[in-house]
Amino acid sequence: MHRPHPQPVVTVAERTREAVDRRPFLYDALTAGVVNYTAAAELLALDAGTDAVTAALRRYAAELSSSTVAADARVRVERGLSVVTDERTAPVDPDEDGERQPLLRVGDAALVADDGDLAVLLASGTVSPAALEAVLGRLRTAEIAVEAAGVGGDALLVAVPRRESAPALRVVEDALADLAVASNTRRA
Repeated sequence: MHRPHPQPVVTVAERTREAVDRRPFLYDALTAGVVNYTAAAELLALDAGTDAVTAALRRYAAELSSSTVAADARVRVERGLSVVTDERTAPVDPDEDGERQPLLRVGDAALVADDGDLAVLLASGTVSPAALEAVLGRLRTAEIAVEAAGVGGDALLVAVPRRESAPALRVVEDALADLAVASNTRRA
């Protein structure tokens, strides 16, 4: 007679953590300590009592520490760019026409200088993917459309419509400054 392998017991706490980890906004709220635990438990709609999930959320939040995202960068704006998906995406050295390599490339698409209707905010310095996440969140809440974005090494790049470049510059500078202040506050 063949007996099936027993399934591992998954606790309410484990299911709660998995559910939170699938919802970055809730994870961030728990980390920041700004969540209504009962409302979050109801949102997760786990097959367990609300009180049990609420308790699991409180325990998980107590284990999380606020992440430190260092950001110390200078931001500049370049205007007149486009996202293209044709032969102009091939890397080129600057030539007599002033053509440059794309600022950002993903697959067949590239962000190139060509008198287009986009502006690029380029932050140089201490940046990270977490800083890009913060910048994108701030631009979203400011209702500024982002056409392309990336981070690598000591550069962070966000492409926005040219007409939005001035407010976007303020948003990006503020987001990076807030990260630097938060980072310094946590170290003190």
